[in-house]
Amino acid sequence: MVRQRSFRIAERAFVAEGARVLEAAVAAGAPIEALYVAPDVEASKSANSVVIAAHESGIRVYELATGVMERVADAVTPQPILGVVAMLDVDLAAVVGASPLIVCVDVRDPGNLGTIIRSADAAGAAGVICCAGSGDLYNPKAVRSSAGSIFHIPLVVAPSAAETLDVLGAAGVRRLSTVMRGGDDYSTADLSGLVAIVLGNEASGLGSYLDESLDGALTIPIDGRAESLNVAMTASVLCFEFARRRRVGALGPSMTK
Repeated sequence: MVRQRSFRIAERAFVAEGARVLEAAVAAGAPIEALYVAPDVEASKSANSVVIAAHESGIRVYELATGVMERVADAVTPQPILGVVAMLDVDLAAVVGASPLIVCVDVRDPGNLGTIIRSADAAGAAGVICCAGSGDLYNPKAVRSSAGSIFHIPLVVAPSAAETLDVLGAAGVRRLSTVMRGGDDYSTADLSGLVAIVLGNEASGLGSYLDESLDGALTIPIDGRAESLNVAMTASVLCFEFARRRRVGALGPSMTK
């Protein structure tokens, strides 16, 4: 179940590993179906605290036999605790009226997805939308990379990118792509109202087939010799630009989050 996406989809459940992630899950009241712990779980203060909190919340806790955690966990160095959690995603309609939204189009690396979720949560974004063709939000690496943020921010598993962007456009959301050069400087661009930041593939960016579904483009100027920023870093910079403007009241009355 940990590694197989088809099994996760069929069961509508995923595995969260480690005390930090599961502490966030318990605190958020996430739909945890059960926790599984290694025999030496008490040696880890943080993991043991999660077990105590789970018992207090009425979550089932099962102790695994010696060596079982090493066989079933995804991480190279297994954590002493993992949980099975019901999937968390919501319908696209649930986030359409909020801003900013982060739209992932063909973003395939699970570590990047998890980092995008973490940054979006930290900056107070309204949701992360993962279009068909992108990686799995519930991949164990994505869950670990989110550092618990997967339990804090609305997530959408959406259909094709074109269909998703058309729905957003019809709802009055401005859809802004991210490009290496030629877009509006993100630090001075108009980010007021309802906005969706559209992130493309790590290597190839966004396909030209989406041009008619976009309302503009943003560029993060680079002063050094690096060719471009990692997609997750791009998301982080833009999410925190929204956060900065929100703090100084520069996003206008249409800002909903």
